[in-house]
Amino acid sequence: MKLIKYNVYSGKENMDIDAGLLDNAIKDNLKEPVFRLYGWKPKCISLGRNQKADFLNCEIPVVRRLTGGRALLHDDEVTYSCIIPIDLIKDGESVIMSYKYISGILIDFFKTLGIELNYGENKKVSTHYDYCMLLSTGADVCYKGLKLIGSAQCRKQGYILQHGSILFGYDKALLENLFREEVKGITCIKEIRPDLTKEIFISLLEKYINDYP
Repeated sequence: MKLIKYNVYSGKENMDIDAGLLDNAIKDNLKEPVFRLYGWKPKCISLGRNQKADFLNCEIPVVRRLTGGRALLHDDEVTYSCIIPIDLIKDGESVIMSYKYISGILIDFFKTLGIELNYGENKKVSTHYDYCMLLSTGADVCYKGLKLIGSAQCRKQGYILQHGSILFGYDKALLENLFREEVKGITCIKEIRPDLTKEIFISLLEKYINDYP
């Protein structure tokens, strides 16, 4: 697995990098997964591929993702993207099996931190303004029933691009102001492991991915 180490970019730059990695994988007929870690500066809202933007009324920059899903505020988080050939995954044509394969890498990593995670359940939460982290699906990763990692996919010419948000912390008041709904049912690394800095978390995750078979 090829690791692209953590760096911080603007929202547009991050989406352009992910799109470029996917296109290059297709062009080069890439046979191994690429796993990238990144952050956002300034904070940014990303919209799913087909999501309407008419509910937004803020000065925070907005970008559109290649992948589906709902709106996310990218602020105090570690974001990942994974580009992988579909045929590298057993039953990779199955969307849910491919989610579980890629998200399983993160679940296995969190075990090394003493944190047991599991997949979310397919249940809808009433939400008018489409904040992604309030919706629970089998593509999500949870801690004790609270959503920690939200992920989304797109597929193109035999390849998957999956990316997701690992909440390190979150500003509840800001989220509720932006999306005008109560934020509940989520958690973050600061709540689970308050002793863990973001820098240490990133370095441990990078080492795990770099050594991943």
